[in-house]
Amino acid sequence: MKKLIIFIISFIIWIIPSIFIRDYSFYNELNLPFFALPKWAFPIIWTLLYILISISISIIYSMYQPKYIKDYNKSLISNYIFNELFTYVLFVFKNLFFSFIIALGNLITSLFLYYETKSLDESSSKFLLPYIYFNVFATILSLTIYFINL
Repeated sequence: MKKLIIFIISFIIWIIPSIFIRDYSFYNELNLPFFALPKWAFPIIWTLLYILISISISIIYSMYQPKYIKDYNKSLISNYIFNELFTYVLFVFKNLFFSFIIALGNLITSLFLYYETKSLDESSSKFLLPYIYFNVFATILSLTIYFINL
C-alpha cells in the first residue's frame, strides 16, 4: 500500500506541470529534422516515462526514509527541476538555445539520478533506463533544432 501511495504522489508531481502548458504551436513553426517526433507522440512518451520514474521512486522511498538518502534526494530534485524547466523554456519563452542547455542538464542529472538509484537498488534503477535513452534523444533533437533554426 505504501508503494502505491508513493507512486501516485510522485506521478502527480511529475505530470501536473505538463498539463498547464497546452500551446505547442511553436513546435509546428520550427524547422524540424527528419528524426523529430510528431507533437502527438510527446504526451504519450512522457506519460509512460513518468510512470516508470514514479515506479522507481516508489521502490526507493518504500525501502528508505528520505532523511537517509540525501544524495538520491538531491539528484531527484535537480533532475525534476531540469525536466520541468525544459517545457517552459521551449514553449513559453521559445528559447531554442536555453532549451538545449536545459535538455543537456536534464540528461546529466538523469545520469546522476540513475547512479544514485542504482547504488540503493539495482532493480529500481532499470526503470530509469528508458528515461535516460529518451533524454539522449531529446538532447540531440534539441541541439539539431537549434542549429537548423538559426
